[in-house]
Amino acid sequence: MFTVRFLGGAKKSFSVDKLEIDKSDVSIADLLELLVSLKPGNTPNLDTENVLIAVNGADSSAIEGRKTMIKNGDVVSIIPVIHGGAFKKTMFAISKNTIQIMEIKGQKNIGVDFLDDLRNNFKKLKIQAISSTFVLNLSHLKKILSLSLIAEKEGILLSNKLETDVLMRFALTSQISDAITKTGIKPGKNFILIAIGDKKQLNLLSSKLLDHSVDMFSKDHSKFLQKQFEINNKQLNAVLSKSPLEDLLVEKAAVLF
Repeated sequence: MFTVRFLGGAKKSFSVDKLEIDKSDVSIADLLELLVSLKPGNTPNLDTENVLIAVNGADSSAIEGRKTMIKNGDVVSIIPVIHGGAFKKTMFAISKNTIQIMEIKGQKNIGVDFLDDLRNNFKKLKIQAISSTFVLNLSHLKKILSLSLIAEKEGILLSNKLETDVLMRFALTSQISDAITKTGIKPGKNFILIAIGDKKQLNLLSSKLLDHSVDMFSKDHSKFLQKQFEINNKQLNAVLSKSPLEDLLVEKAAVLF
């Protein structure tokens, strides 16, 4: 037997905070299929493609993704990542790189020096910050990071550093100064902190910043992004997918030179 906890909007799909599942040794993929079959018919659908799934507090994407096996006594948390926050950090893996993200509350005394200090204190980590308004959701963030990590592996980064490449792809510009101006840290504005490296160092970093963090992706920035990058409704309607804005943003980021 194991416990499934529902956080944020997931509670509305089941009208309860948790379920006790009388099974063990099932994968997360199997669990999601089971939850879809157990969901009451008169409640909102559970979007299984846009949820963060944690097993005993650890993001499953940093373990074995949807192949992660759930054991007897485990606690599985289901957290929607598009329609609200309810979590202050998450850790996941992309191409064997361990990545941690947190949303940091903007303060007047937090600027570029804040990022420089973190880099000096955590020299084994690659650290970058992106203005929260330029990140649509967790899926968008992961796809942009994947582009930068692939570019690094292939030796085709937009600049000489991975961290700068990430900044430029979120800003959709090949000009470094323009990317910094658009998506860099601004006093008083929330930002997403991205750190890549050793899990122990990542945990130390999150412990240091926990008091400054807020629930991630709690605001919808789609209108801002659509206006910022001049994406009209006709373009969105031409994309046959569940997330046309996300797909267009990633496509534009992929073809930067």
